[in-house]
Amino acid sequence: MKVTLEPWAEADLPLLERANTPEMTRYVGGPEPAEKLIERNQRYLRLSASGEAEMFRVEVDGEPAGGIGFWQVDEGGRPAYETGWNTLPEFQGRGVARAALRMLIPRVVARGDRDLLVAYPGQDNAASNALCRGAGFVHTDSGSEPWRGGVLHYNVWTLTLTQQALGR
Repeated sequence: MKVTLEPWAEADLPLLERANTPEMTRYVGGPEPAEKLIERNQRYLRLSASGEAEMFRVEVDGEPAGGIGFWQVDEGGRPAYETGWNTLPEFQGRGVARAALRMLIPRVVARGDRDLLVAYPGQDNAASNALCRGAGFVHTDSGSEPWRGGVLHYNVWTLTLTQQALGR
C-alpha cells in the first residue's frame, strides 16, 4: 500500500461530499449542507494559494482515500498550526491516516515559522485520539464549544515542532 499526499484541487469537491456522511461526521456535529462543502473546498484552495494553509488529498495506490492539512491558528496566545484529517471508511484501520500525518509533520516543520502543531479531535473519537498519541502529540487540555447547532467536546493535543526538527 502506497500512501501519498497530493495538493488539494478544485476537482476534489467530490471527496468532501463522500466524507459528508453521518458515519464520517458523527464526531463533528453531523453532515453539512452542500453549500458549506462548496465553501470549504474554495477555502482550502484560497488558503493554500495564500500560504496560510496546506491542504492535501490523501491517496492510497493512486485512489483518493481522504484529506489532511494544516492551517494557522492561535493556541492559548501562541501562534500554531492546527491539523485535521479524514479517511474514507474503506481505508480506515489500515494505517492511512497515520502515514499521512507522518508525511505532513515534516512539511509543517519545514515552514519554520511556528513551533507548535495542534489537533482537536472529539473526545469520543478514539481513533483520532490514538493517532495523536501515536504521532507524539501530548494531550494538554479538553474543552467544549458550540458547533453546528450542538456542543463539540474535544481534546487538545499538541506537538512541539522544534523537537520534531531535531529528530526526537
